[in-house]
Amino acid sequence: MSIQQVTAPAKMAGSLFAFMLDVFVALFRRPFQLKEFLQQAWFIVTVTIVPTALVAIPFGAVIALQVGGLIQQFGAQSFTGSAAVLAVVRNAGPIATALLVAGAAGSAIAADFGSRKIREELDAMMVLGIDPIQRLVVPRVLACMLVAVFLNGLVSVVGVAGGYVFNVVLQGGTPGAYLASFTALAQLPDIYQGMFKALVFGFIAAIVASYKGMNAKGGPKGVGDAVNESVVITFMLLFVVNFVVSAVYLQLVPPKGM
Repeated sequence: MSIQQVTAPAKMAGSLFAFMLDVFVALFRRPFQLKEFLQQAWFIVTVTIVPTALVAIPFGAVIALQVGGLIQQFGAQSFTGSAAVLAVVRNAGPIATALLVAGAAGSAIAADFGSRKIREELDAMMVLGIDPIQRLVVPRVLACMLVAVFLNGLVSVVGVAGGYVFNVVLQGGTPGAYLASFTALAQLPDIYQGMFKALVFGFIAAIVASYKGMNAKGGPKGVGDAVNESVVITFMLLFVVNFVVSAVYLQLVPPKGM
């Protein structure tokens, strides 16, 4: 293994971080591409809303069944609703949203930028004095962040409703106890945490997809490799960031009742 192969991941991490800083700076530049932003937001919604709704149902059902079965062993069935809601709102909702945004929208963004790169459209824009980051990347990043927050709300609502149905129907839970237990452990900062995670996950998915697409090389094969790499890298970063945010949240926000 050569030295270049060993240092390649570090170089890519540095380049990705520098690209993220460039995008962050470009967020405050004018003019803002409102039309591009609306088009990209609508596109992301159309490719993710149906899969998100369908995935949210089994997410909530599995969590309710697993948590409900575990809690029943300790004789605390009345807390099934709280445990299921916390699991969906804090982690399952943002993770499911991020995976779908990265898999559907992120791959489309990487493929779009990759095809523009091999056709030298991005180079032509820079020759004309147009910044591709401000013109193309920023609207997509903001669109991913906005849509991720709304999809997270959809996943949370559908997941909680699915958990309610499966807990009451399959596990014989009491509807009143499931609904009343929401306030036993859950609190408003839990919702804020889920929304913040979705916002950060959408930002990461768009940044990684844009970076890999704009650095694609080698023709159509390079574009395909860029799409695959963007999805894999995004998934890895999402789970790492999810752990960090959850750990910080648990340290800063005490559990309810303590």
